[in-house]
Amino acid sequence: MEKNTQGKAPCRPSREAREEIGFQAHRLHILCKRLVDQQAFGDLAEKPTKTQTWVINYLYENRGQDVFQRDIQEQFAVRRSTVTGILQLMEKNGWITREAVGEDARLKKILLTPQAIELHERVEESIRKTEEQLSQGLSPEEKAEFSRLCDKICRNAEGAVD
Repeated sequence: MEKNTQGKAPCRPSREAREEIGFQAHRLHILCKRLVDQQAFGDLAEKPTKTQTWVINYLYENRGQDVFQRDIQEQFAVRRSTVTGILQLMEKNGWITREAVGEDARLKKILLTPQAIELHERVEESIRKTEEQLSQGLSPEEKAEFSRLCDKICRNAEGAVD
């Protein structure tokens, strides 16, 4: 029997819990996140938070447009003070720059640095590799069935949420 760091046998969920959809979904989420993070950020000194990764992705997807702090506030439904803190840390880590636009020095568009673009591309590649690992041994029919079941479960959950 394997032991945890304190020398005790690890806690195992009950058989009933292991068969619950919520437990399995959570377990799969944790494993997928761990795989993606390990592949994308394993060798980085500064690792982005989930929110910073979302902001990088949003900026990457909107590279052809001017993006301002208020756009990020609206996209992620967060307060100005929250976005200010996120962007300040991202700027400190070298992932974004802010550039004044026109005559209003207060209005600054947000740009990804080459470092952040590379980071985004590493995440995308990590997701692709993770997808390959997760799909090993699954037939196209099994993958389609899994997607169909996940969609059905999501509809059930969405119907139960206010």
